[in-house]
Amino acid sequence: MDTHSPPKPQLIQPQLLQTIAQILTSSNAPLHSLTPYLPHLTQPILLSLLSSKTLASRPYTLLSFFRFLQSHSPSLTASPNCVLSILPSLFSHSKFSDAKSLLVSFIPSDRQPQLHRLILHPSPEVPKPCRALLDTSIGAYVQLKQPHLAAQIFKKMKRLRLPPKLLTCNTLLNALVRHPSSYSIALCKEVFNDAVKLGVKPNTNSFNILIYGYCLENKFGEALDLVNKMGDFGCSPDNVTYNTILDAFCKKGRLKEARDLLLDMKNRGLLPNRNTYNILVCGYCKLGWLKDAAKIMELMTQDNLLPDVWTYNMLIWGLCKEGKIEEALRLRDEMENLKLLPDVVTYNTLIDGCFEWQSSSDAFNLIEEMGERGVNLNTVTHNIMVKWFYKEGKMDEASDAVKKMEESGFSPNCVTYNTLINGYCKAGNMEKAFRMMDEMGRKGLKMDVVTLNTILHTLCGEKKLDQAYKLLTGASKRGYILDEVSYGTLMMGYFKDEKPSKALEVWDSLKKKGILPSIITYNTIIGGLCRFGKTDQAIDKLNELLESGFVPDETTYNTIIHGYCREGDIEKAFQFHNKMVDNSFKPDVITCNILLHGLCREGMLEKALKLFNTWISKGKSIDAVTYNTLISSLCKEGRFEDAFDLLAEMEEKKLGPDRYTYNAILGALTDAGRIKEAEEFMSKMVENETLHDQPSQRPEEDVVTHESLEESDSSSIAYSEQISELCTQGKYKDAMRFYEESTQKGVTLNKSTLFNLMDGLIKRRKSISKAARM
Repeated sequence: MDTHSPPKPQLIQPQLLQTIAQILTSSNAPLHSLTPYLPHLTQPILLSLLSSKTLASRPYTLLSFFRFLQSHSPSLTASPNCVLSILPSLFSHSKFSDAKSLLVSFIPSDRQPQLHRLILHPSPEVPKPCRALLDTSIGAYVQLKQPHLAAQIFKKMKRLRLPPKLLTCNTLLNALVRHPSSYSIALCKEVFNDAVKLGVKPNTNSFNILIYGYCLENKFGEALDLVNKMGDFGCSPDNVTYNTILDAFCKKGRLKEARDLLLDMKNRGLLPNRNTYNILVCGYCKLGWLKDAAKIMELMTQDNLLPDVWTYNMLIWGLCKEGKIEEALRLRDEMENLKLLPDVVTYNTLIDGCFEWQSSSDAFNLIEEMGERGVNLNTVTHNIMVKWFYKEGKMDEASDAVKKMEESGFSPNCVTYNTLINGYCKAGNMEKAFRMMDEMGRKGLKMDVVTLNTILHTLCGEKKLDQAYKLLTGASKRGYILDEVSYGTLMMGYFKDEKPSKALEVWDSLKKKGILPSIITYNTIIGGLCRFGKTDQAIDKLNELLESGFVPDETTYNTIIHGYCREGDIEKAFQFHNKMVDNSFKPDVITCNILLHGLCREGMLEKALKLFNTWISKGKSIDAVTYNTLISSLCKEGRFEDAFDLLAEMEEKKLGPDRYTYNAILGALTDAGRIKEAEEFMSKMVENETLHDQPSQRPEEDVVTHESLEESDSSSIAYSEQISELCTQGKYKDAMRFYEESTQKGVTLNKSTLFNLMDGLIKRRKSISKAARM
């Protein structure tokens, strides 16, 4: 017996179309009543149905039917032809948002992408694209973060002479300018110009987007030109216009241009808003001009704009950057008094500052305080702790901190891994560093330029400059977007390896690539040139820096002043100093020490003392280096009374003395044959327990390189061992000869060596006295 049910009668196409249309147009027929007819539907029948005149007047019925098919017979709706057949009905009934939603829901599944190809090159089966379709498609592709596909549709509109809506145009411009691609901004400019030619009248927002693009490329001249051209199109710059350019100027340290722009803004009758002031606070803090940042906050209050959490966070960051943690904590308290609750950014900044400048216990106390106040730790907080462990050389603890981070529900990010890689590189554990890089890749975290720069820094530190150069050039070919840090690291490596010509070649490569050097990179090239006696060439780089609109920092000026002093051209050093002071340079204690050392080295001690007294009278800060420079020079000229007066002043101000101070005085007394006074001085040192194990503050120490300090340490060990050995053998005269030599070279000896030498001198004096009595 045949148990199979009889086959369903095959409906012919007209009958099927009529039946489905009747069900869809019926007011009381549910959609699921269509289910028996779905097996009979084919792609051509469906397209006929979707484009039929009967349903064309019912856009929502069409949409409901299409979504029903998507869930019950998805293969039928996979073709973009279906979507393109529905859209004309939606457009004719002005259902633009529904049309866009339909496109946005379909595009992700269209991976070929067939829909995009049909919009650009329509087939006979689908309606020809109209302006509404092209315009809406641009918005859909932009929403799905595919602006380059949207730009191709815009180009079709350009060929058909169909102007897009202004909103569509601005949406596309904004998406292009923010898209991470090397040619997005160029395409953005092209779209802007083409839109204007098509008759689109740009508004202030259109210009603001393009200005933002120019600022991203550091083309500030073009950005300012656009501000002036806005009037030609009947629109005016607003706060966003000025804030965009102000932000770009401040990020590049171009505070003079920022001030001029602020003045222009006010002249146009625009009042700065809170964001304007916050941008300026940020700019001044990044340059370390904290007093100026505080004045901006005062101006805010005068304009009835109270600083917000962001303003305070920025100033707290500036204070922490300068090591002024107590002031930063007071500012946090001030926030609370104004009912502004410190957030996770506030705490992260303070925690990082405490780890860097104060004590780890203070940092961990702040972390506990966060929990007590209901402020949740975030990835940044954990990364700060990982960084502290690595800086302390505690890589096992750093790894444990990463595990705790994961246990707390936070995934390590590129910053976490870059910190670990940096730590392992510095510890010389390249195997673990590369293991971290491998783990990064396995977790789907792409190695970025920071990772690359970390490896470059390690290779340069180990003087593997050929490998570093190959890594740099190879990375560029593999598509890494290198920054000025990449080139600056290699430049510094070449300078340290005494290959200035190679460093200059790297500088030229950086400029050819169109990479805008930062202040730090300029300081690297300026410092390298000065180090090799090419200070006049360094001045050329300074002029280039100024022409680019940057504001040189203290390091820039101090490096050039030091360069002239090193070359023995004190007159030029002071001329440069005076000229830069007129241009808002604020000399610091390092400036003073460089000039003092330069004068003393050239035998101009009186001028040095005059400079010292002038500096003190202005209430400016001094340090142990300042005193050591003058005490050393006074001793060399036999002016021991004046040297001892400065020593007493130094002790009174709790600035020392240190090993260098003692070495300078002892060496000079010994050279002058005043052995008894040298012995008495050393005895007094021991009695008063004033010989500390602190590092000595040599003149010029602030501008001495890391390598020279390492050389000094090795020399100190060598001399200390030699002198101690001679003292053990009773060869005190030879020991004194080595001591004098070490003093002349500025090498500091350790405490035990000086004790051995002092003991030897006393024994020698006793034996001489005993022999005399006999």
